[in-house]
Amino acid sequence: MTDHEATSPGTAAESLPEPLRQAVDAARDRKADDLLVLDLRESDAFTDHFLICSGHSPRQVTAIVDGMLARLKAHGVQPSSVEGYPEANWVLIDCFDFIVHVFTPETRRFYALERLWGNAVRREV
Repeated sequence: MTDHEATSPGTAAESLPEPLRQAVDAARDRKADDLLVLDLRESDAFTDHFLICSGHSPRQVTAIVDGMLARLKAHGVQPSSVEGYPEANWVLIDCFDFIVHVFTPETRRFYALERLWGNAVRREV
């Protein structure tokens, strides 16, 4: 397996830093789709990881974000910013070492962050 191939779901989730793993678990709890972690540590990125996932509607996006924020707070993580929450087509949660992107499917296809960071190691979780 090359560095750019996804690892198995169990292995990928277990190897993530604890706060990021909590965000992944919260997304799963709220039935987020297409969860993907991009490992950016070997790139020139401004953060270590992106967590990208989708909700079927703006309402589900806000539910996913609310669940993540509650889980992160319970584990002592205070994001530096949350952007896009009122519209809920693309919500960004900046947690310094990782950034969460929660999209509606249409917005995710339009911006295609996965393609923009094509050199990142992908970890499907």
